[in-house]
Amino acid sequence: MQVSEEQGKAILIVEDNQLNLKLMRTLLTREGYRVASASSAAETRQVLTTFRPQLVLMDIQLPDGNGVDLARHLKSEDATRDLVIVALTAYDGKGEAEKALAAGCAGYITKPVDARTLPAVLGKYLDATT
Repeated sequence: MQVSEEQGKAILIVEDNQLNLKLMRTLLTREGYRVASASSAAETRQVLTTFRPQLVLMDIQLPDGNGVDLARHLKSEDATRDLVIVALTAYDGKGEAEKALAAGCAGYITKPVDARTLPAVLGKYLDATT
């Protein structure tokens, strides 16, 4: 797990593609967010034992599971129920956004992410929680 040393709101990026992860980490730390990352469902669970983000940017296709299932699990647990989860996927098939929202995700973003707008989009989800 990598955690930036910034003092802003905390975001956990769950992404198995290292290039995408590096881009999102750079964009978000530049905006002042504290950022941690995980590349699998198992690592996400582990990171959440020591890092408490306000928002989880959750890739839907993970090497060891489905991000929608993981979001549903996190929303069912007392310790993680209040997390704001935003689904992130390269696959924008029919019904995919609805599945993510039904699992408890607050929103749905498709890849490739728009580097110009990602921090502002996530900021809106974070502002809605405060």
